[in-house]
Amino acid sequence: MYYFAYGANLNRKQMSERCPACKPLFRATLPNHKLIFTGWSRKWRGGTATIRPAQGEKVLGGIYEVSEADLKTLDGFEDVPQTNSRAKKTVVKDGGDWVEVVAYVKREQLEEAKPSPEYLAIVRQGYKDWRII
Repeated sequence: MYYFAYGANLNRKQMSERCPACKPLFRATLPNHKLIFTGWSRKWRGGTATIRPAQGEKVLGGIYEVSEADLKTLDGFEDVPQTNSRAKKTVVKDGGDWVEVVAYVKREQLEEAKPSPEYLAIVRQGYKDWRII
């Protein structure tokens, strides 16, 4: 199964700790969505990443191959079903092919909130890991 990471789970070190058997595969783009930070995380002391539909926008991310067991592990980290839910999305691989994926999306689209510097550092490292930036 393909999992589309766009926030802190882009960080390969974090994902290898959470799901040791997962495999990073390729970069992808989620069209007509926007990356935002919302809510308040006690762990991170600020907003955390989610995606919101937005015509003409795009979210860059990475695709991991994960097992059903990996998804159950991620469900715990993503606080499913209280805070987030799994959503099926269709992304575009770097080569142009469309791929069906699973992504985590906040159940309630709360007001945007500034992420903490620590959380943002984890996300930025993930973008570097995937050579997105």
